[in-house]
Amino acid sequence: MNDIKKIKARTLPGFMELLPNEQILFNKMYDSIRKSYEKFGFIPLDTPILEASEVLLAKAGGETEKQIYRFTKGDTDMSMRFDLTVPLAKYVAMHYGELTFPFRRYQMSKVYRGERPQKGRYREFYQCDIDIVGDAELSILNDAEIPAIIYTTFKDLGFDRFVIKLNNRKILNGFFTELGLSENTPDILRIIDKLDKIGEQAVVEYLGEMNISNSNVEKIMSFIKIDGNAKDIIKKLRDIEISNSEFMDGINEIEQVVNNIISFGVPEDNFTIDLKIARGLDYYTGTVYETMLTDYPSLGSVCSGGRYDNLAEYYTNKKLPGVGISIGLSRLYSYLISEKVIIPEESTTAKVLVVPMTENMNYAFKIASEIRSKNINTEVCYNRKTVKSMLNYANKLKIPYVAFIGEDEIKNNTITLKNMKVGSQEEIKVNEIEKYI
Repeated sequence: MNDIKKIKARTLPGFMELLPNEQILFNKMYDSIRKSYEKFGFIPLDTPILEASEVLLAKAGGETEKQIYRFTKGDTDMSMRFDLTVPLAKYVAMHYGELTFPFRRYQMSKVYRGERPQKGRYREFYQCDIDIVGDAELSILNDAEIPAIIYTTFKDLGFDRFVIKLNNRKILNGFFTELGLSENTPDILRIIDKLDKIGEQAVVEYLGEMNISNSNVEKIMSFIKIDGNAKDIIKKLRDIEISNSEFMDGINEIEQVVNNIISFGVPEDNFTIDLKIARGLDYYTGTVYETMLTDYPSLGSVCSGGRYDNLAEYYTNKKLPGVGISIGLSRLYSYLISEKVIIPEESTTAKVLVVPMTENMNYAFKIASEIRSKNINTEVCYNRKTVKSMLNYANKLKIPYVAFIGEDEIKNNTITLKNMKVGSQEEIKVNEIEKYI
């Protein structure tokens, strides 16, 4: 009698756990993004999930710090990474003398945040980041290359209708300074960054609660609603009578970025300037990005980031400017699955199932190895039941081809290859298999 107390099998809320067909599709998206990043020469990096708390939390505060998974083991105070940017800052500071700048790295790893789970929002999720880090300086051309990388990545994922929205924090900072609101700038940025989520009226109310005059609220709302194509918006910005140097620097930078985005081959239909894009995080100092899938506006931004002046200021005195973006892969995948935009159809990675029909398995092993040598994923069936049961197994996993091996095949040094989709089969030499698959 089994007296072991049974525990209910369960997964904690906020943690994604996929079935095999779902994981295969997830991995394809992951690999597509990775290959896109590598097309542009980015170098892979993987940092530890756990870091010393004083390192990880050097710049954290507010809601971020509340969401950190932090604990003590022995005398070590440690925390789980909540993004991939802070570990990058630590890494660059530690290995400064060993790296070649500009340092172009990508990292596609899990991060952890103890926030309330909801649809598409997880406590453990994948981020796919790229960053270009300079040593003391970093050309604005890097800011223009980022949209080209975004464009290539989402085209490779199979999307045509998406818009990369650009802005420059210097434009916003300079405008707010001109209004005499420089001390309120961080809070104003956080509010207008939420406009698409909370609506214009709510933004107006929040700004009013900050004791900003009605006149200035109207000017802010009119400013962030300036529209047109990218070149039109730049012209309208230059026509505003503002002499603030930061404001002018921002316009000059975004004009350089726009001109070079076009040179990088990004169609004008796929990018625009949007003065509502602020990115609420304090460390952005120049160009900022958000990417929207045109047909799925409720998803919000699927790829965001921007320019920062000093990546590792908490770990080194060296100035390390950078620019980067992040794709929240888990959230993107979850949304596309729930909306049936993508459908997991493959239940296995195997393309061929080798089915031995004799007691002698040696020939089957040899054949499987030969097929694999041609980069065709191959599984051998060891469950020697009826032919019908083995075909049912292949059908259930949607394995497209079955290679039968009987006495005749062993004698003739062949296989009988069955196409499971059309039902045809033919005896062939193994070295011919690529003609059929």
